[in-house]
Amino acid sequence: IHSAVARVAEGPWNGDRPEGDAVVSAEPGLLCSVLTADCAPILMADPETRIVAAVHAGWKGALGGVVHSAVSAMQALGAEPRRILAVVGPCIASASYEVGVDFEDRFIHHDPGSDRFFHPGETDDKRQFDLPGFVLWRLQQAGVGQAVWTGHDTCADADRFFSNRRAFQHNEPDFGRLISVIGA
Repeated sequence: IHSAVARVAEGPWNGDRPEGDAVVSAEPGLLCSVLTADCAPILMADPETRIVAAVHAGWKGALGGVVHSAVSAMQALGAEPRRILAVVGPCIASASYEVGVDFEDRFIHHDPGSDRFFHPGETDDKRQFDLPGFVLWRLQQAGVGQAVWTGHDTCADADRFFSNRRAFQHNEPDFGRLISVIGA
């Protein structure tokens, strides 16, 4: 739903699952997952407590605080942010993510310092947005001990990844989804 909502799972959700963009668990054997198609999937784990999280971080959720919500939910279960290891999976990268100046202005207004994640676009009114860089910054701000991005651009690699933006650019009727999964 592109939110900052993190849910704690104590067991499988049968039937209706609650809305949100992060799922956190301390239950051994329970798998946490997220679906993405350009947004950044983040998998996190505290190896000492075995508390895990799967996070869907599109620009709205990343800007709105989904990373902090997930880290806070992990902390409430006993995780230590400095021990958390995080991997940002395949997502749209700066070279593929052209946005308008108004998009950049929204970030700068909300998060001073975020201007470093915008680079000049093809024209003066366009920018290239570095979503994985912004997400890594959010992880750092949340106190996460170690975080890396896999370096895969979903939009640029049609042979390996689904991409909402690429499907839109090619007038495709639908696009697939990627699933990222982690377990305790």
